[in-house]
Amino acid sequence: MMKKPLLSVEEPEPKKSVRADRPPTEGFATIVDGHFKSEFDAIEAAEVAGRKLKTAYPMLQVEIYDAAMRVRTLLS
Repeated sequence: MMKKPLLSVEEPEPKKSVRADRPPTEGFATIVDGHFKSEFDAIEAAEVAGRKLKTAYPMLQVEIYDAAMRVRTLLS
C-alpha cells in the first residue's frame, strides 16, 4: 500500500500567486493580443513559444516582455 503524505494545518504549502493583470517582476513573458500569458527564465524560450503561436495563428499579435528592462518586443 502506498502512503499519502500528510499535510499539516500549521504548515500550508506556499503558493506562487500569478495575476494576469500585473506584469512579471523577473524573467520574460509572452504577451498575446495585449494579455500576459506564459513566463520564461530565458528570452530564447519565450521567443520559441511566441513563434510557435504566431505560426499556428498568424492573426495574433505576439510580444515578448522583458521584466528587467520593462520592454515589449513585437514578434513579426
